[in-house]
Amino acid sequence: MKRIRVLVANKPRLMRELIVSTIADQPDIELVGEVASGEDLTEAVEQARPDVLILAMDERDKYRVQCGFLLGRYPNMRILALAPEQNRALFYWAIVDIRSKSLESSEAGILNAVRQRPPLVGLAQV
Repeated sequence: MKRIRVLVANKPRLMRELIVSTIADQPDIELVGEVASGEDLTEAVEQARPDVLILAMDERDKYRVQCGFLLGRYPNMRILALAPEQNRALFYWAIVDIRSKSLESSEAGILNAVRQRPPLVGLAQV
């Protein structure tokens, strides 16, 4: 059985320790690292390649942008953002939806396909 790889990135040390102790005894979960600083987050994700990133949510918009950036680079990763002072948590994930359509096999068909901007699908409002 493949274990779920988790990276914990929470500023408050106590919160980080609580999360680590919660997942430590789970046989299907492997802690692959801890990050205390948001500045080191992208590098830590790059090195650890976790299945799940658990982080503290200080400022909602800041982490929404950062989560979008990380999910763009690592679309198979999931992110659990916790805001204990607000008794709130958000779960982020990426949806990859591949579509195709037939096009005219000609110069015009190729140029039209290059210029076309297909609609974005699978966007979740947070």
